[in-house]
Amino acid sequence: MSQIVSAGRKHSPNRPGVRTAALVVAAGQGLRAGQPMPKQFVNWRGKPVVRHSVEALLAAGCAPVLVMIPQNAEAVVRAALSGLTDVDFAIGGATRQESVRLGLEAIAREKPDRVLIHDAARPLLPAEVVERLQTALDTHTAAIPVLPVSDSLTHAAGDMMGAPARREELRRVQTPQAFHFSDILAAHRAWDDAPTAGDDAQVAQAWGMEVALVEGDEILHKLTYASDFAPTRAAVRVGNGYDVHRLEEGEELWLCGVRVEHTHGLAGHSDADVAIHALVDALLGAIGAGDIGQHFPPSDEQWKGAASDRFLAHAAELVAEAGYALGNADVTIICEAPKIGPHREAMRARLAQILGVDASAISVKATTTEKLGFTGRREGIAAQAVVSLALL
Repeated sequence: MSQIVSAGRKHSPNRPGVRTAALVVAAGQGLRAGQPMPKQFVNWRGKPVVRHSVEALLAAGCAPVLVMIPQNAEAVVRAALSGLTDVDFAIGGATRQESVRLGLEAIAREKPDRVLIHDAARPLLPAEVVERLQTALDTHTAAIPVLPVSDSLTHAAGDMMGAPARREELRRVQTPQAFHFSDILAAHRAWDDAPTAGDDAQVAQAWGMEVALVEGDEILHKLTYASDFAPTRAAVRVGNGYDVHRLEEGEELWLCGVRVEHTHGLAGHSDADVAIHALVDALLGAIGAGDIGQHFPPSDEQWKGAASDRFLAHAAELVAEAGYALGNADVTIICEAPKIGPHREAMRARLAQILGVDASAISVKATTTEKLGFTGRREGIAAQAVVSLALL
């Protein structure tokens, strides 16, 4: 075993007087995940997959934690587990069962009472599952987390339906699997590797151990395919925008895509529709696509005098391409004059038309600054917008 030197804190067992070690199986190649390296070392939600598992086991009081790794992966593992204490790694075997046996032999010198054997590719490990396993070991020699089967099942006869299977009698098996250490070590030593064991509970059962079942957790999903590593998209996203333009004589006043008769208009490179500009920034911000200046730079002459509804339509297209739909938009116009109330419904209808949504999803309102600041002095108009997006 190679010790990973670090300055992290030590962990104590979560059962007084009971030492629980952990073995993390990370020696596979993970080819189905379509990643440039074995999936257990790929960054996922901000850190390597294997680090999620190891940190969860350390937090549960397991010590030491031994990680079984592929040949020539030492440098990758050192980087993935940097800063953690009570963590070792060792080279695994040709099969999962051989990797586990080698790991148990290495841990034996630490003389633990119990061991949790976990797949590195199950990065999210709830503390409640570990506690249920530990409780089960108080009265049993082995315990595994399982989930019920909700789909109908059948046996396959080639490419034809065979006899039905009773889902009430079946469970989906997860890890970590928990054992009294001496028993599971003896079981692996006795295993003749024919056929290959699907998991350690099968090895334990073949040796005569009774395996208790505890409630698992859907969050313990095993990362297997490339889709499991796709960036996570939130079901709801929120963005906000803010814009200001000067009021000048001789300019037209456009607000929310509606021309408003007034003594002054807003000055800008485009039509200076301050409300639409704020709404565009809110939409772009919600999908992390920058701001209006990046997409329609004022230095570009093609946008001189352009109608801002083009900017809003473009932002709506980007939102759809990102896989989202507008939930609602709330626009606030800040000015002393003109009065917005008489134009409110026309503004809502125009924004809804550009965005391709029902007007009920659009709110337009106005406020003053009680004659304070540049808006109070009628030097300009400001607008702010907030949007929510829903995942399609």
